[in-house]
Amino acid sequence: MVKGVTAAGNGLRVDIELPTPAYPGRERIADLIRNAVAPQLPAGAPVDVQFSTTVKGKNTGGAVGLKIKNIIAVGSGKGGVGKSTIAAALAYGLKHFGAKVGLMDADVYGPSIPHLVGARGEPVMRQIPLPDGSTMERIVPIEADGLQLMSMGFMVRPDQAVIWRGPMLHKALTQFLQQTEWGELDYLVIDMPPGTGDVALTLSQMVGLAGAVVVCTPQQVALLDAVKAISMYRTVKIPILGIVENMSGDVFGRGGARAKAAELGIPFLGEVPSEALIRIRGDEGRMSALFNEDNPARAPLEHVVSRTAMEIARQLLESPSLPTLEIL
Repeated sequence: MVKGVTAAGNGLRVDIELPTPAYPGRERIADLIRNAVAPQLPAGAPVDVQFSTTVKGKNTGGAVGLKIKNIIAVGSGKGGVGKSTIAAALAYGLKHFGAKVGLMDADVYGPSIPHLVGARGEPVMRQIPLPDGSTMERIVPIEADGLQLMSMGFMVRPDQAVIWRGPMLHKALTQFLQQTEWGELDYLVIDMPPGTGDVALTLSQMVGLAGAVVVCTPQQVALLDAVKAISMYRTVKIPILGIVENMSGDVFGRGGARAKAAELGIPFLGEVPSEALIRIRGDEGRMSALFNEDNPARAPLEHVVSRTAMEIARQLLESPSLPTLEIL
């Protein structure tokens, strides 16, 4: 992470490159650097620590023409645990920290992302210029508060059911990924359908995901299904970024997901309280406001976002296929 150390008068300038804009504790790093170099400098000499950010990624979407550094799947073992809410919060949180982010709703049978983010409209096809001078017809995603969005909810009426078998589902996901003009993104968050269906298999065969975030509530019945979702992701070779405990508090209890993460040996990404404002902002289609205004949910959500981004960076660092110096 140390990109350079240069003399500045009688002091030093230290340039640090962070692997994600959601990196927590920058001041702690700056203080540690100042304490480390102080004995080597004249008393009172200034140490200027400057931070920049370069998001690293596997860029595994390149096989299907994507310019996306990291693709994150957000899934759950069962419905009703707030998976879509956490997916939207994760996307807006990464954008809040300064990343370029897209949000794809792969829950074809129950698309709720358009409602949560207050987005309407129908994606259009447009001729996109290519580097060789030719053009290609691509789907232009809907934008909401700076996020690029794709969802089956934009294609059907709110009261219309999607009644498809597997091949149609596979075709839709292919269009959402391969034929959508996502542009250059640091992160693409994919809201997965609940359960252990074939969407994860389709995605694992199409692109290499940075990993999966599993959402569950604290009670045992939800944790049982979360364990099945984790097993599914491992079976299709999708890395597990960790577990998020949602709706933590008096109604469902607290700490069940943390204990299960420790038992399974996977990261615990944090708990999101059963806070009414999260529901209110989701019903209003204003999920982004949770990061733009002071409220009890903001700090827990920012913690989950930072932990997720840092876990992606950590797994990249430990990947045997990538040299350490390239990542650092």
